[in-house]
Amino acid sequence: MKILQISNYYKPHIGGIEQVAHDISDSLLDKYEQKIICFAEGKDDKVENIDGVEVYKCGYFKKVASQALSLSYGKTLKKVMNEYNPDIVIFHFPNPFVAHYLLKYKKRNFKLIVWFHADIVNQKILGKFFKGQTKRLLKRADKIITTSPIYRDSSLSLTNFKNKIGVIPCCINEKRLTITDEIKNEIANLKNKYQSKIIVFAIGRHVTYKGLTYLIKAAKYLDENYQVIIAGKGPLTEKLIEEAKELKNVEFAGKISDSSVVAYLNLCDIYAFPSITKNEAFGISLAEAMYFAKPAVTFTIPGSGVNYVSINNKTGIEVPNSDDVKFAEAIKALGNDINLRNKYGNNAKQRVIDNFTFKQFKENTLNLIMKL
Repeated sequence: MKILQISNYYKPHIGGIEQVAHDISDSLLDKYEQKIICFAEGKDDKVENIDGVEVYKCGYFKKVASQALSLSYGKTLKKVMNEYNPDIVIFHFPNPFVAHYLLKYKKRNFKLIVWFHADIVNQKILGKFFKGQTKRLLKRADKIITTSPIYRDSSLSLTNFKNKIGVIPCCINEKRLTITDEIKNEIANLKNKYQSKIIVFAIGRHVTYKGLTYLIKAAKYLDENYQVIIAGKGPLTEKLIEEAKELKNVEFAGKISDSSVVAYLNLCDIYAFPSITKNEAFGISLAEAMYFAKPAVTFTIPGSGVNYVSINNKTGIEVPNSDDVKFAEAIKALGNDINLRNKYGNNAKQRVIDNFTFKQFKENTLNLIMKL
């Protein structure tokens, strides 16, 4: 059986969809023949072998509302569909530019899985423009997968397709989170640097829906016993740094390596996850922090899987959306009570072990393929 995955981007690009695509690929290795098609991170087309899988990367010339546009994609997809002739196509949604090309093959005899990561939320005009396309895509799908039951039940796009929907939660990559001797040394150095500070850590792309501005606002209500560390980069980095310039308890770590991510997750006392919209459909980094027994502070996001991953007053504290004062109060509630931190942290680790490991993801994915 031949399987084609259509992802937005792919490894080494970092992102939630890309991580899921890679986890699917890992799940199918040695079981099925695979190919992947996605956008490159530049203008040039590439064909790469990544972890034993052939990956076609199509160069793009422009991005509009976060959607890459490519002159070569249609031709490359045609070549793959005709020559490879997949039995199953796994399409990662949203990706409206590519959905246009895929629908040209809707009458072909292949099974279509739409891995529905998120609605088109921020681009409301584009969302309405592509409403018909989305409907045609979901109608053609043999199976639709969401990453949480909350997203399954809340998405208006999915209302008429409930009979096709399954839920496969995203997963952590335990191998990536292994603590090596090198990481142990980094943790020791960080502990020496921050001494007895209560560490609040956050990591993610510096974009609007990640809500990092609210974490910075919350830091204004935290005293010198707290150190807020924000990792990652993005189009809002300079703006966020400017917002925090008067705050001695906020530090920007920049884009850090996978090993440093593990070090900071191990070091921190509280994990801050201030995302504010349904663009944050799940929160893999949130699950990773929970795996290290770290209690989380999150906002209530109607329809998002974030509040499915971390459970209010069990694995962390959930506060009203965009309320920086309440966010700070939640941080202080955890910071002032080590027993509460340990209780929620232990619950968080157990929730990940019970629900969000790669082993479970692989079993779910293989069962999905076998039942098509």
